[in-house]
Amino acid sequence: MNLWQEYKRPASVTEAIQALTSASGPVMPIAGGTDLLLDLKQGRHAPVHTLIDLTFVPEMSLLELRGDELYIGAAVPVNRVALDPLTGAHAQALVEACNLIAGPQVRNTATLGGNVAHALPAADGTIALTALEAQAEVASSAGTRRMPFTSLFLGPGKSAINKSSEIIVGFYLKQTKTGQASCFKRIMRPQGVALPILNCAVWLEREGDIVKDIHIAVGPGSSTPFRATEAEATLRGQAVNSDALNRTIESLLGQAKFRTSARRASADYRKHTVGGLFSDVFETAWKRAE
Repeated sequence: MNLWQEYKRPASVTEAIQALTSASGPVMPIAGGTDLLLDLKQGRHAPVHTLIDLTFVPEMSLLELRGDELYIGAAVPVNRVALDPLTGAHAQALVEACNLIAGPQVRNTATLGGNVAHALPAADGTIALTALEAQAEVASSAGTRRMPFTSLFLGPGKSAINKSSEIIVGFYLKQTKTGQASCFKRIMRPQGVALPILNCAVWLEREGDIVKDIHIAVGPGSSTPFRATEAEATLRGQAVNSDALNRTIESLLGQAKFRTSARRASADYRKHTVGGLFSDVFETAWKRAE
C-alpha cells in the first residue's frame, strides 16, 4: 500500500507554500522524515495524500551568520548542526543537544526543524533552542514572520504551526559575546540510543562573579518547552555561591510541573534529580563564560 499519492519538491519557500495550499488531499511537509515516515508506516499518523519535500528549498538548508545573528535553516540535518564551527562558537548547548538525538545514522537525516515541529516538551534540540532564546521564521501565504520560539507550541505533540498552510523556514540565534556561554546535558538510561529522562539547557552571561543574565530550560518541566523564569529571576544579578544556587533550585522546583512517564521516570524521581542536573549544567556554562 502506498503511504502517499503525490510527492512534490518545491525549489523555494513560495513554491512550498503554494504546493501546501493547493494540494488536492491531506498534505504534510517533510524533510528528514525519520518520524513522519515511521508514523505513516505504523498507522500512528492520519493518511497523507501529498508530501511536500522541503530539502530542495535553498533557504531552508543554510547555516550562516546574518548580521549579529546565527541563522539555521529548518531543513539542516541535526548532524550538520552538531559539527558546524558556527554553532560550536555561538550555540554550544545546541551542539550538545544535537549530539544526543537518536543515533549517528538518524542524525545524518533528521532535521532541526523536524525535532521542533514534533512539539515534544523534552525534545533535546527544542530545549536547547528554548534556553538560547531562539526566534523562528515562519512562512505562509501572507508572507514570512518571526515568532518567539516558545510560541510554536500548544501542548505535547501539538504545534501552533498549521502544517497544511505554514512551514518553519529557520531559526535565529544571537551570536555569543565575551562573557556569554551555554551548556546542555541530560539524564538518560545507560543504553546506546535513549530518550531523555530529564534534560536541561542553560545560557548565561557573567560579569566577574555576578550572573548578569541567565536562561534556564528544563524538559519535561511542563506540557510545552519549559523556561524556568522564576529560577532565572532568583539568580539574575546575584553572586554565585551555594546559597544562591540552592534558592534557584527551590524556585525551579516551585515552578516546574514534572509528570510521571511510565516508560521513563516518575515525577518524584525528576524532582529529586533536577537540582543536580541543573547545577552540573550551570557550572559548565559558568566556566565556559570566563
